[in-house]
Amino acid sequence: MIGAAKRVLGVFWEFIEAVVFALAIFVIIYLFLFQPNQVKGSSMATTFEDNEYILTDKISYRLNNPQRGDVIVFKSPRNQEVDFIKRIIGLPGDRIRIWGGRVYLNGQLLDEPYLSPGTVTSSGLFAREGLTITVPPGEYFVMGDNRSHSSDSREWGTVTRDEFIGKVFFRYFPFTRFGPIPN
Repeated sequence: MIGAAKRVLGVFWEFIEAVVFALAIFVIIYLFLFQPNQVKGSSMATTFEDNEYILTDKISYRLNNPQRGDVIVFKSPRNQEVDFIKRIIGLPGDRIRIWGGRVYLNGQLLDEPYLSPGTVTSSGLFAREGLTITVPPGEYFVMGDNRSHSSDSREWGTVTRDEFIGKVFFRYFPFTRFGPIPN
């Protein structure tokens, strides 16, 4: 009887050790490597739709610089409790100008193949029509792909790298759109 109780107790402790180990691995991955996020709203449609689930890479920007076109998750400049998803349009030192419904980067019309055909980019409180904005060092100009339904750098200005959570690299739900996210 005592031998059976010891075996049951041993199995119980092995189970507890396995659970603790799995939780520790999950916490390390979540805090330092990858973070799941849910897309909320339509600011990135049609690239990302409301209620899609994505994975954000939290380590790549520790090793490499963000690139124009990267889709990132970052803390909202207006409410640090809210995460935003947007696309990097301007890098530090770039000059951004919105004119005639189009985006100009360093004096050239920006090619944006990720936008729906006929997309018009309107100006905002920060990036007014015809005004050239120079992106400060360590900051980035970001916009949603659904320009008519996106609160972004046109309204509230640039985003600092410190506000970045990471780069979106994978969509895992819905399953019909499952897969890696190209830049």
